[in-house]
Amino acid sequence: MATPSIIYHQAPTSYKPKFSAFSSSSSTTLHFSSKYQRNRSFSVKIRAETMATEKMGIKIEKNPPESKLSELGIRKWPKWGCPPSKFPWTYTAKETCYLLEGKVKVYPDGHNDCVEFGAGDLVEFPKGMKCTWDVSEAVDKHYNFE
Repeated sequence: MATPSIIYHQAPTSYKPKFSAFSSSSSTTLHFSSKYQRNRSFSVKIRAETMATEKMGIKIEKNPPESKLSELGIRKWPKWGCPPSKFPWTYTAKETCYLLEGKVKVYPDGHNDCVEFGAGDLVEFPKGMKCTWDVSEAVDKHYNFE
């Protein structure tokens, strides 16, 4: 993330603005104040949106906010895990999973490329997908089939 900067023209050399930041899981509020320009202060709220991507039918949302995980009830879903390994898998139903730990490459059948995801990712696999899982770091995940 780029560091915010403020430029004041014609500010005295002794000018030193005060800066404070307050963060939550989904946004950061920055507050600036100074004795220059009649004790004016202002706040800027920055919200970092998570972006979902889709590749070869697999949807991945990197580090979704805790509010989304709570809304989906993910912490109540069953858990599954496996050590580093490589195995074929067929999805007989749509699966949504949230990786607590691990690193995975999934190779969908009929494609030469892979989809990579890991700890902190929310991943959705479509019903009917056939693929090969290549687990490079042990997986611990919550999952839900629809």
